[in-house]
Amino acid sequence: MPNSPTPHPHERWILWVLAGIQFSHIVDFMIMMPLGPQITRQFGIGDAAFGFLVSSYTWAAAISGLVASAYVDRFDRKRLLLALFVAFSVATLGCAVAWSYASLVAARIATGLFGGVLSALVQTMVAELIPFERRGRAMSVILSAFSLATVVGVPASLFIAAWSSWHMPFVAIAVFGLILSGVAWRVLPRMRGHLQGPERPAIRAMIASVLADVNHRWAFLFSALMMFTGFAVIPYITIYLQTNVGLNAQQVPLIYLFGGAATLFSARWIGRLSDRHGKVRVFTGLAAFVVLPLQVLTNLPPVALPWVIALNTVMFVVLSGRMIPGMALVGASANPAVRGSFMAINSAVQSLSMGAAAFVGGLIISRDAQGLVQNYGWNAVVGGAASLLSIWVVRRLVVRDPSTSTSTSTSTSSQAKP
Repeated sequence: MPNSPTPHPHERWILWVLAGIQFSHIVDFMIMMPLGPQITRQFGIGDAAFGFLVSSYTWAAAISGLVASAYVDRFDRKRLLLALFVAFSVATLGCAVAWSYASLVAARIATGLFGGVLSALVQTMVAELIPFERRGRAMSVILSAFSLATVVGVPASLFIAAWSSWHMPFVAIAVFGLILSGVAWRVLPRMRGHLQGPERPAIRAMIASVLADVNHRWAFLFSALMMFTGFAVIPYITIYLQTNVGLNAQQVPLIYLFGGAATLFSARWIGRLSDRHGKVRVFTGLAAFVVLPLQVLTNLPPVALPWVIALNTVMFVVLSGRMIPGMALVGASANPAVRGSFMAINSAVQSLSMGAAAFVGGLIISRDAQGLVQNYGWNAVVGGAASLLSIWVVRRLVVRDPSTSTSTSTSTSSQAKP
């Protein structure tokens, strides 16, 4: 067996710096939703306006992700990453000093425009810097950023907000980002090898070539429905728990801490279950079951904190668990010849769907004379309908097996275990 190529002398530092960049923009995106009660009070805005605030980031990220496919390969990877990350950190600081609702929306659009490219660029750098023999472990370091953001970043940010104000988490993220940018400048190598390759097609031609495949269109619809399910409910869960269920700001971080920790343990188990029993079968079970915790949580009366934590944890595990077999099926649905472009468009589709769900969710809910949230259960109805529709759509996908150059319809037989 041939020896693995000699690692880069700073390979471990490179991976942790890239993971830190992932961690920063994931926390920046996630923290906005549980800060809803404080932000709506300060600016005197309704829930629909808050939904638009959440959506503004995801829509901007979707646009920037598509546009980036036309320019990202024309610059040195290191310089482009650092320019975008510094701009993202400054925009995040802009969120902290926002003096009005309009200025906060503008700052969120800016963070989305710069942050929407970071994840794809980080993963591209890992693929080019780390040899294939070590790339699996390398990607596990990068993907751990999401788990750390959920278990550490969001709860810590909420504790900071609870004991100071909603501005301070954004200050902390911005300062961390600017310090990390200095470290990245010292650690990351210059990457210019791709500049010698063939010029990429225009963005319009790239999108047209991907959308020409009907299986890709089914995959994009499936991906959009998966994201819509959760984001019709999640942006308003903190507002509902504080106003209707009776939680205080100091208790909210526990919801994310326990829910995030549970997903760390459940993710590997669901992944093994999907490989053993078939991804379509496992996805179908989780997508059908998620309707129940969504309905229970959105209609929850005042109950003790342990009940809230338990029910919310179930929702976290099932919502995130669907994504494990679901995203495996999406990736396997792509034509290998255009998989990179397919995944770029899929990322934009997911961002657009998240934004649409948050916006629609804000239009559905309302407040009564006492300020209690009304009609939140209908958010779960809409999200649940999207989940049930995704069960029908997933059976229209054709999974392409790159190892055998064959295609298998997910609806033909569960024995194939796609």
